[in-house]
Amino acid sequence: MPDAGYIAAALAIAVVITVSLRAIPFGLRALLRQSALVDNLGRWMPLGAVAILAVYCLAGIGASGVPGEAVGELSGVAVTVGTHLWRRNAVLSIALGALVCLVIANVLPS
Repeated sequence: MPDAGYIAAALAIAVVITVSLRAIPFGLRALLRQSALVDNLGRWMPLGAVAILAVYCLAGIGASGVPGEAVGELSGVAVTVGTHLWRRNAVLSIALGALVCLVIANVLPS
């Protein structure tokens, strides 16, 4: 079993590294404030995250040929897109799309 000094040193090193890694972004904030890259990431990252989530959610739809298998999911997507184009409100469009998907998925026989 390692002695107490060895464990204390390892723990101290881990603490210093963790605190340093968490403090670096705050120290670099002033340098990155005028960065075009950070502006572009702020503009495009939400769209990319939503696209990845949509692909992940729709990847579960099988191509088994069962009629009506994906009606709930595709209806939810259609309502989400339509509501967002109509109102430009992400919370409203996601909530309505999820509601439609859940209602249709639970009402239609499987």
